[in-house]
Amino acid sequence: MGQARSTLSEAAPVLRRAALWLVFLAPFFYLTYGGANWVASQRAHVPNIAFAWESAIPFFAWTIIPYWSINLFYALCLFINTTPRDVDWLARRYLTIQLVAVACFVAFPLEATFVRPATSGLPGFMFAVLGGFDKPFNQAPSLHIALLVVIWDHLRGRLPRKGRLLWHVWCFLIGASVMTTWQHQVMDIPTGMLLGLFAAWLFPRDAGSPLANFAMSGDPKSRRLGVYYLCGALVCLGLAVLCTPLSAATLLLLWPAVALAIVAVGYFGAGPQIFLKRSDGRAAFASRWLLAPYRLGAVINVWLWTRKMPASVAIADGVHLGRFPRRHEANRFATVIDITGELQRPSGTLAGWSSFPTLDLTGLDKIQTRAAANLIEAARQQGPVLVCCALGFQRSAGVIVRWLLISRRCDNPAEALRLIERAGWRVYLPVESLHAVAEGLQ
Repeated sequence: MGQARSTLSEAAPVLRRAALWLVFLAPFFYLTYGGANWVASQRAHVPNIAFAWESAIPFFAWTIIPYWSINLFYALCLFINTTPRDVDWLARRYLTIQLVAVACFVAFPLEATFVRPATSGLPGFMFAVLGGFDKPFNQAPSLHIALLVVIWDHLRGRLPRKGRLLWHVWCFLIGASVMTTWQHQVMDIPTGMLLGLFAAWLFPRDAGSPLANFAMSGDPKSRRLGVYYLCGALVCLGLAVLCTPLSAATLLLLWPAVALAIVAVGYFGAGPQIFLKRSDGRAAFASRWLLAPYRLGAVINVWLWTRKMPASVAIADGVHLGRFPRRHEANRFATVIDITGELQRPSGTLAGWSSFPTLDLTGLDKIQTRAAANLIEAARQQGPVLVCCALGFQRSAGVIVRWLLISRRCDNPAEALRLIERAGWRVYLPVESLHAVAEGLQ
């Protein structure tokens, strides 16, 4: 009896916080959604973006049931949390999706051109209720799909293993229903997924927001790199806007646009937290997918620079320096010390993994460099150690230099660099990075 009372007492703050958020979010959802519909309806012409083959998509009236079920899960997920803080993070995801989607609906309204056949019974009733407030102007990004991404992610880790398959199947039906109920065009789906991933990235479940500690960088090189990435994002965005009337598929350029914009924010001052990479080398789900275009570019860059080089070279006493390893390459070592933020640990890797996320081409963080160098000396007692970054030319090389100095294997940075070069590895360490290494020893 006492245990049950204690459980209810612990759950009360969560239930109270969830109820308060729901009281706010429910009317806010319908007011802003309906308002965007009304604004679009006042325009003389609202464009439509669709592929010609979309007219062949079948209409299944019964799929209005999974379509409507997202409303239940929307509310239910607020109450399925462990702490009030978890409720707040989920509610902020909901709110972010709503604000961004409604802004898009007002600024760039699109109209669905489907004419649904008459339906009867329960599906007919549900379509009639839906038609009472849902007009055909709120298309890309699909608010339905964006919320589905967040709701799916929220519950998948809280369900028992046997229940997850059923949950995945039901979420697939919800996602497919936006097409089989003729509510959305095809390109509304990837744009909705992009919005859902952005909200999940902005408010991660197990970490602080990647923008929480933003402070404008004082490093001119970091700001310059931020400008480059921002320009890349604007180019992708401009092409998407200009070319979408020619082909709806160009809306996919919004994905690299968002990814490059986030990387730009990282260089401007958010730092490597934008990657949501944990110490075990794995990144959060939202980060993996949202930043996938940038990561793909990083992987291609690694291949272009290092395709004719060995994966790693031995430096001294079982410590190796190299590029970011593939799974079979990492498994040759007892420990991998990873200095990248942008790349994630290969799945199935057996080696012990310690990650110290940093941004590429920026100055080395003294605290992280010291911690990584100290770990090398401890880890090598367990077997061979690989220290890597993307290419192995700067970030990881700086850590190796630091280790060689603190372990007294070399007397100064220049001697350490010569040792690395004699091992057969190229190093591109700026003078300021070498100074930072040397200053850290004083």
